[in-house]
Amino acid sequence: MILQSLVQYYEALEQKGEITRPGWCIARISFALELSPNGDLKRIISLKNEVSKGKKTVWEPQKFKVPQMLTRSSGVTANFLCDNSSYFLGIDNKGKPERSRECFLCAKEKHLEILRETDCPAAEAVKHYFENWDPDKAEENCLVSEVLDEITAGANLVFWVEDEYVHTDTAVVEAWENYRQNLEEGITGICLVTGEKTEIARIHGNIKGVQGAQSSGAALVSFNAPAFESYGKEQSYNAPVGNYAVYAYTTALNHLLADRRHVSMIGDTTIVYWSEDGEEAYQDIFLSMSEPTMDNCEIVDGVFKNLESGKAVNISGVAENLSLSQKFYILGLAPNAARIAVRFFYQDSFGNILKNLKAHYDRMDIIRPQTDGIRYLGVWRMLMETVNKKSRDKKPVPNMAGAVYRAIISGDRYPDSLFLSVMGRIRSEQDDSSIGIYKITRGRAAIIKAFLLRNTTCDKEEITMALNEDSKNTAYTLGRMFAVLEAIQEDANPGINATIKDRYFNSACATPASIFPVLLKLKNSHIRKLNNRGKEIYYEKLLGGLQDKITAAENMNAAYPRRLTLDEQGMFILGYYHQTQKRYEKKDKEEQ
Repeated sequence: MILQSLVQYYEALEQKGEITRPGWCIARISFALELSPNGDLKRIISLKNEVSKGKKTVWEPQKFKVPQMLTRSSGVTANFLCDNSSYFLGIDNKGKPERSRECFLCAKEKHLEILRETDCPAAEAVKHYFENWDPDKAEENCLVSEVLDEITAGANLVFWVEDEYVHTDTAVVEAWENYRQNLEEGITGICLVTGEKTEIARIHGNIKGVQGAQSSGAALVSFNAPAFESYGKEQSYNAPVGNYAVYAYTTALNHLLADRRHVSMIGDTTIVYWSEDGEEAYQDIFLSMSEPTMDNCEIVDGVFKNLESGKAVNISGVAENLSLSQKFYILGLAPNAARIAVRFFYQDSFGNILKNLKAHYDRMDIIRPQTDGIRYLGVWRMLMETVNKKSRDKKPVPNMAGAVYRAIISGDRYPDSLFLSVMGRIRSEQDDSSIGIYKITRGRAAIIKAFLLRNTTCDKEEITMALNEDSKNTAYTLGRMFAVLEAIQEDANPGINATIKDRYFNSACATPASIFPVLLKLKNSHIRKLNNRGKEIYYEKLLGGLQDKITAAENMNAAYPRRLTLDEQGMFILGYYHQTQKRYEKKDKEEQ
C-alpha cells in the first residue's frame, strides 16, 4: 500500500513536469569539466552557489537532471556523464591510486560503449577525453591542482562542451535512452505494486533524508541475508517489484524528503505527507494544522470554520477550493541500521484528517495563562511536555511519539504511555525543588484533559475547558480544595519559597485520606495570620462549599478516599489547575 501510494504520487508529479522520468535523476553538481572538441581539459568550472543559512553564508552545489546514478555500496561501477573525481579524473583523497585508476578505466569503458555510434561534437569530445586522459598525471595538471581538495572531497562532476552540458545534448540523450532499452533483461515476474508482468528489480534504490539514517541513503525494501529470504529467492526477488515501480517510489519518496519545508520531526521519526493529486497546497494546510503558531492561527481558524460549515477549504492567499474528499497520505520513517523502518502509515480523505485534528484540539482546549498567546498546542509542543527539561537529550520517547501522532491524525485513542509520561513528569518535578514552583503547565493539564475525554468512561460533562464550579466529582473537588489551601498559605505568608504543594501534593493526589486532615489543621494556623476578616470569610465559605460536595461521614477521615486511581489523580490535577488559573485570573483583574 505504501509503495502503491508513492507510485501514484510520482505519476501525478511526472504529469506536471515536477519530477524526473525513468533513467534520470536529480543530483547535486559541484564542478563542470570544460572540454575542447579534441577532448583536452580547458577549464574546471565551479557550479556552487552562495546560499545564506541562518547567520552563515555557505557555498552549495547546484541541482541538475542527469542520467540515473547507480547505488554503490562496494565494488567499482561507473555512472554516465555524472560522477566523482575517481571515475572522471582517476584521483581521490583516500590514498588508493590503484583503485582510482580502476574506477577511471571503468568509466572510460562505459562512456565509449554508450557513445560508440554517436558522432555529435559533445560525444566526440567526451570520447577523446577518456582516450587521452592519463590518470597517473592528473594531480600534476595545473587546472586540477588549483581545486584538488574540493574536487576530491566527493564532489560530483559533469562535462561541458561548446557552451552546453554534455548530458543535455539531444544526440547524447538519445544514446543514453537506447543504451537503457538494450540492457540485458533480468528475471521477469508479476510486480506486486503495478500487477504487471515486467522485469523485477534485483535491488532497490536508497532513500536519503531520513534523520539518523546513513547520509548516503538507506533502503526501504531490502534482503541481505538468508534469514530474510524464502522459497530460494535471493535479494529483492523475494518481494518482486518491477524496475519502473522501484524507480517511481524511490524518486517520489526522495522528492518528499528533499522538500524540508514539508518534513516534520517527531522524536526520531521523520514524517512526510502528500495528496494523491500532488498539489502542494494540501501540504501547506496540513503543516499549518499539525504545528500551529501565533502567525498562522488565523489560517487554522479559517479551516475549522469551513469544516464546521461543510465547505471546501478556501483560504485567501494560501489555498483555493481544496477538496475535502482528496486522498491524503502520512508516512512516518525511522532509522534502523542500514535500513529504514516504517513507524506508521496512514491514509484517509483530507477532510477526515482535518476533522480528527480539530477534535484533538477541541479536547486539548483549556484555560491558559494570559502570557500564553498560542491557542493551539501543536503535536511537537504537546510531546515536549513529557520531556525532562534537565536531560541532555530533550526528545520524547520515540515509540510513544509515533503512536501519539498516529492517534491524533486518525482520531484513535491516545496511547497510555502519553498519560503515564505526563503524570510521571508532574510527580518527579514535584519532588525536585530546582524545577520551580509551578510545575503543572498548561500543556500537561491539556494532555490530561484530552486523555480523560478520549480514553476513559468518565462523565464528559464534568471535564470542561475552564473551572467547573458545578462538578461533584470527588477527585476534581479535592484538587480544587488543595489549590485553595495553597492560596491561603501564600496569602498568609507573602513571598514564601515553598508551599504545601512542594511537600504534600503527590501524597494528597494519591492518598487524600491521610493528607487532607493534616492540611486542614495547617489551614487553621495559616488563616489566623491573614489579619483580613474579609479574606477569612471568603476562604472559609469557599472551602465549606467544596467540602459539602464531598460525601459527608461521621468520621472526617472517611470523607476522603483512601486512594485515587490514576484516572482520578488526573481529575485531581485538573481541578487543581482550574482553581489555580481562576485565582490568577482574579489577580490579573484586580491589577488591571
